[in-house]
Amino acid sequence: MLLKSYAKLNLYLQILGLRPDGYHNIRTIFERISLCDKITLKNLPYPQIKISCNKSNVPSGSDNLVFKSVKLLQKKFGIKKGIYVRIVKHIPVGAGLGGGSGNAAAVLSALNSLWGINLSRRELARCAAGIGSDVAFFIHDCKFAAGSGRGEVIRPLKRLERLNLWHLLVVPRLHVSTPRVYKKWDLLKGAKATLTRPEYNVKILKSALRKKDLRTIQRALFNGFEPITQRIYPQVALAKARAARQGLKTILMSGSGPAFFGITASRKKAQILAGRLKRTSEPWQVFVVKTV
Repeated sequence: MLLKSYAKLNLYLQILGLRPDGYHNIRTIFERISLCDKITLKNLPYPQIKISCNKSNVPSGSDNLVFKSVKLLQKKFGIKKGIYVRIVKHIPVGAGLGGGSGNAAAVLSALNSLWGINLSRRELARCAAGIGSDVAFFIHDCKFAAGSGRGEVIRPLKRLERLNLWHLLVVPRLHVSTPRVYKKWDLLKGAKATLTRPEYNVKILKSALRKKDLRTIQRALFNGFEPITQRIYPQVALAKARAARQGLKTILMSGSGPAFFGITASRKKAQILAGRLKRTSEPWQVFVVKTV
C-alpha cells in the first residue's frame, strides 16, 4: 500500500495557557499543503513493527509517532499482524510542519482499512488524539480546520473547501525544540504577555479566508510562538529578515518553527520569489506549495 502524507501550516496559533495535564491550550487554524512524504506499508505475519526511513534523524522505535499508531491499534483491537513501514521524507523534520503527525495519521487511517478495523472518522480521531496533538487534524482529511484544546479538538472548515492558497515556504536548517519554546512562553507570559497578543482574532481570519480577501488574510495571520522562538533561536529572525529583503512579504512562522511562509497572489509569483531565494547562498530549503 502506497500513501501520501501531507504537511500543514498554522495560519493562526494562539497559546492560551498551561493545562493541569502539563500541555497547553491553544487556538489555531490549520491548512493542509502539498508538500508530502511517501509511505509504503507491507503486512507482516507476526506482530512486529519495522520502520525504515531515508533520513537518519527520524527514529525507528517507540519514539516515532507511526510506531505509536501501530502499537495502539495492535493493543486496542488485539491485532496479531505486524507491519513494515518505509517512509521517504520530503517534509523537513522538526520544522513546525507536522510531518511526523501526518505520517502517523496516514498509517492509522490505512491500517484501519487494511486490518479491517473499520472505525469511523470520529473514532479514529479519538485514537489519534492520544498519539500527538496535530495527528487528529490529518485524520479529518480536510483542507482547513479550526483546532482547540491542545490542538486535538478539530472542527473542519467546510466552507473553505474550495479555497486554494499559494505559498512560498522557507525552512532554515535548524532544529527547534517545541518543549523548550513552551517553557520559555510560560516564563514570559506574565509581564510580557503582550508579546503573544494577536491584533486580529480567528473569526476575522476565517471571514477573510471565505472572501479570499488576501490583504485582510495577510494582516490577520498570527503565531504566538514567533517572538519566543526568535528569542531562543535568533537565527530564525535573521532568516526571516533576509527572506523579506528578497521580496517575501507577510512572513509567518508555522508551529514552533523554524519553518516560515508567505502567501502569494499566484503560483507564478511564488516561483519567481523561490528562484530569487534559491540563488542566494543561505542555508535553507525553499518550496512552492499550495493548499490540498
